[in-house]
Amino acid sequence: GVYPPGGPTELTQLVWKFITEDAITSSPAVSGGVVYFGSGDNHLYAVDANTGQERWKFKTESGIDSSPAVSGGVVYFGSGDNHLYAVDANTGQERWKFKTESGIDSSPAVSGGVVYFGSWDNHLYAVDANTGQELWRFRTEESISSSPAVSEGVVYCLSDDGFLYAVDANTGQELWKLRTVPGFYSSPAVSGGVVYVGSEDYYLYAVDANTGQQRWRFKTEYMIYSSPAVSGGVVYFGSVDNHLYAVDTNTGQELWKFKTEDVIVSSPAVSGGVVYFGSGDNHLYAVDANTGQERWKFKTEGEILSSPAVSGGVVYFGSLDNHLYAVK
Repeated sequence: GVYPPGGPTELTQLVWKFITEDAITSSPAVSGGVVYFGSGDNHLYAVDANTGQERWKFKTESGIDSSPAVSGGVVYFGSGDNHLYAVDANTGQERWKFKTESGIDSSPAVSGGVVYFGSWDNHLYAVDANTGQELWRFRTEESISSSPAVSEGVVYCLSDDGFLYAVDANTGQELWKLRTVPGFYSSPAVSGGVVYVGSEDYYLYAVDANTGQQRWRFKTEYMIYSSPAVSGGVVYFGSVDNHLYAVDTNTGQELWKFKTEDVIVSSPAVSGGVVYFGSGDNHLYAVDANTGQERWKFKTEGEILSSPAVSGGVVYFGSLDNHLYAVK
């Protein structure tokens, strides 16, 4: 959720918008001047970041809620058709696909030549990034819709069974687990030896990455589906209570909160002292990271569940109005 400085502090223009045949909940990834994202119309798209012209599209058998990861010239993403796909970033040609027993909403994490992702079949998988061969799988008691985070040889994963798991990245062995309540849609963020994650029990948790011991927890007024972003000693996250929160990473004390007119499921992106995020009130917001004051907002015709990506002074994000937007 943290990008290099350079995002727009003032809104000047819509650079372009790109239409698909269905809603976009997948969050875009920007790499090499290309924006990659999935749509509910069963396609992964590659669009020129400058012009908004389609480079290629890749068809699956179901909608794509999973957000793509780009590594080594390959785009990795999951589909509701029970497959994780590896597609050539330049040509859109399939390299390989890996089958699970249920749909994949989880967005993959690529680290050390391995792709880690969860499935609705109750498993966390580790797959060789080059060959698509399974290295290991880890079973939980319920589906995994959130996305894993990899740090210091450990994979942190949330399951709908209510546990945050720490799993050895090489062996797939459980290191520890922490229970909150069943039902997770937020994905963990790891920073400074602490795992931050939101839960359906209205709390954001700060957990010691090595031991699994809770450092602190912060209560909001409703469920947290937004995944946190950590920058400069502050953790930023949205809640279904319509607020974006900024909380001190050391103390768990609220620094500020920003109110919108609807739920915030979109995960924030932080760039150069500005926090960018979408709301169910159809707006993308840019808020000062230090003060919580609104810098600007941009209206679409649908809810924004997709999380923004910031690159080259432009913010890219999807909307339920079937469009991907580029604004600066």
